[in-house]
Amino acid sequence: MTPGDENDYGEPTRSDEGHRYGGTRLRLPEDDPYGGARRTARGPSRSMVTVVGVVVVLIAAIAFANRGGDDSSSGPSASTGGDKPNATSTTPTGIKPVRTKTGGIPVGYAHTSQGAQSAAANYAVALGSADMFLTDLRHQIVDTVYTPDAAAAKQTALDTAYTSATFLSNIGLAKDGTAPDGQTFVSRVIPVGTKATAATSSRATVEVWYTSLFGLSGAASTNPVSESWFTTTYQLSWVDNDWKITDFQQKDGPVPVGRDQQASTADDMTKAVEEFGGFTYAR
Repeated sequence: MTPGDENDYGEPTRSDEGHRYGGTRLRLPEDDPYGGARRTARGPSRSMVTVVGVVVVLIAAIAFANRGGDDSSSGPSASTGGDKPNATSTTPTGIKPVRTKTGGIPVGYAHTSQGAQSAAANYAVALGSADMFLTDLRHQIVDTVYTPDAAAAKQTALDTAYTSATFLSNIGLAKDGTAPDGQTFVSRVIPVGTKATAATSSRATVEVWYTSLFGLSGAASTNPVSESWFTTTYQLSWVDNDWKITDFQQKDGPVPVGRDQQASTADDMTKAVEEFGGFTYAR
């Protein structure tokens, strides 16, 4: 999607209700290079997201965009709640791919609700990446995905959260945010779907449902890579011909039922993380 589509408003959006599923089963390999530690729902991955999320949320008002309060006939259409999923609920519907990047982050989205959804998905990937633990890259990410005002307000709080010696020690990282020798730090967000719940020509509220991988991959790791599921609601504004984040709110789930699969070895996990790249998400 490109800025040239900024007058292309009004395409329909979907509102599919997620479903929370029951318990999870996990079978680890007999010869477990991670030390045999079984992951629970309260592991370091949730702690990392919760700690950082709480710090960010405390510095700004948490509020959803007014549902339809200032909709205009010229703005992107908002979805309505209660629609039942249909056969095409998970079919990609992006019209044009994003062709521009800033610091590796896709930018330049269409001035439509689909453009807002693509922005939210790609920004979620950037904000959930391992680069957020490195000061220079974190500053670049925040300046790219947030509005100028929001970025200036959040930088200090994010710096405090991501450089906390206790926090970094708890997740197994050094004071500079790097992994120990022989280990690979994994922090990756994989969007599953997006939903625009409100949209006008200047603002949009988008929910991103995603799974995240978090932990240290390596033979000596005591914090093996595990997965978690979350939904983050992003408030976005149309600023300088692009969608940018002003605020967000996160909640757990929906969480699918886990398969009875054997966990991969540390070597296999490290190889996968190094060889499989991410995607540019377009609605």
